[in-house]
Amino acid sequence: MIPTIDTIVFDLGGVLVDWNPRHYYREVFDSEEEMEYFLAEICNNSWNEQQDAGRKFAEATTLLAEKHPEYRQQIMGYDTQWEKMMKGTIDETVQLLETLKTSGRYKIYALTNWSAEKIPFAYQRFDFFRHFDGMVVSGEIEMIKPNEDIFQHLFEKFSITPARAVFIDDNAKNIETAQRLGMQIVHFTSPQQCKEALEDLLKEK
Repeated sequence: MIPTIDTIVFDLGGVLVDWNPRHYYREVFDSEEEMEYFLAEICNNSWNEQQDAGRKFAEATTLLAEKHPEYRQQIMGYDTQWEKMMKGTIDETVQLLETLKTSGRYKIYALTNWSAEKIPFAYQRFDFFRHFDGMVVSGEIEMIKPNEDIFQHLFEKFSITPARAVFIDDNAKNIETAQRLGMQIVHFTSPQQCKEALEDLLKEK
């Protein structure tokens, strides 16, 4: 028998917030091909994850620009123009979050890979953050998904029983860790898919 769910944990980027470096770099590069090369080979995901894990953007961009001087301006823009990569909210998922909070039946938390330097932009911009009972931001504690330690930190900080919690994320590796640690999971692909999967999990079994 599946335990009664009392906690919902949301990822932010790609689930509630439409963050994508392409929102900025489409204004910078003349072609999609060059932009995609830059984001795959220069300012790529593994490089950006180091900032999510606590590295300062000034250090990261300076080191990378020394390695790729031909892209110096574009690399520096990843820091100075970062806010332009954050387009807005994914409204349907935000509405789902608000419905869950209004029901009063669940504790609502966020677990996000996000730079400690850049998360203040989100705090200032997104009113829906007030619905969270708490947040764990990777850059603030220098732990990062999909590693187990950041999940354990979440459980301990907010007294979460994994089997009674649902974790929602668009990243398959993060979902795999959550499931391995005993959480119920929703691998987010769209707001409607997320809503339907969550409704199924929250039904009385």
